Amino acid sequence: MKALSHPTRLVIVAELLKNKAGKNNKCVNDIKEILKVSQSNISQHLSILKANDIVGWSQQGRKKCYFLRNRRLIKKMIKLFEK
Repeated sequence: MKALSHPTRLVIVAELLKNKAGKNNKCVNDIKEILKVSQSNISQHLSILKANDIVGWSQQGRKKCYFLRNRRLIKKMIKLFEK
């Protein structure tokens, strides 16, 4: 829960939830365009999400693209935040 408590990380997770499971992973540049923050800032937030097993990543050429590890659990946690 603590890893999701920061507004930037919550937006990142919400954007990843928009993707269908296993498809259309978001790369750092995609997230950068959505959030309008620096790449280093996004990388710091993604590191926290990775360390807490919320996101995983795959290498696509020189890009790292991210996906949610457990979409169902994340959806339930987001609903708790909405309440």
